[in-house]
Amino acid sequence: MNRLAHAEALHAEDSPQEPGRDLVTVAVSLFNYAAFLPACLDSVAAQHHQSLDLIVVDDASDQDDSAEVARAWLKENAGRFCRSILLRHGRNQGLAQARNTAFGQARTEAVFVIDADNMIYPRAISRLKHALDETGAAAAYTQLEFFGSERRLGYADVWTPEAFRTGNYVDAMALISRQAWRAVRGYTHLEGGWEDYEFWCKFVDRGLSAIYVPEVLCRYRVHAGSMLRTEALSAHRRLSIQMMSRHPWLDL
Repeated sequence: MNRLAHAEALHAEDSPQEPGRDLVTVAVSLFNYAAFLPACLDSVAAQHHQSLDLIVVDDASDQDDSAEVARAWLKENAGRFCRSILLRHGRNQGLAQARNTAFGQARTEAVFVIDADNMIYPRAISRLKHALDETGAAAAYTQLEFFGSERRLGYADVWTPEAFRTGNYVDAMALISRQAWRAVRGYTHLEGGWEDYEFWCKFVDRGLSAIYVPEVLCRYRVHAGSMLRTEALSAHRRLSIQMMSRHPWLDL
């Protein structure tokens, strides 16, 4: 297991109500997304699934007041959740570590992963939880809707290990079993991205599978690209080599 980072608790509140057996944790990873965070959290609060814990991990945001925006929102909406927690890393450690911190703090078996610039439709968690319960899969995911600087449907499809051989098609927004997270030793940091792809490849390595819910329930924000084409190509080559060294069955 990747070593869990030290994180300061900026907010922690428990509801007096007893959590139900269907309790789910929503894990929000945050880094310099103060402008988008309230919309993300509003979409979580609007879930039809009522029994929710919320954990927000700020990965030492340094360009805006992300942590303060998160704290204010959690204080105002604490009554919606069985438990709400805001954690802040002392230094930036990357997306993988932010997610691992949230999983390490979760008290539920099912954890929904979302980044602070994305959103979900109200039926998302209830549909994913039902799919996970019915199938016993290690994770459940849905189709994406891309929005922002690009608007179209996503690329998700039925879980097929062979399909990962040439690239990723399953986003990080998924309801994941903590047992599966432990089995693959958490998320792994890759300089330049691809943490999601690496995570799902470790599922394949361990013989774990996820269930696809063929509904558009998750919204992925597309930001205007800032990386030069030459830089993007260089990063792709480097990451491909790293991934193939970790997973020799890949053909990138």
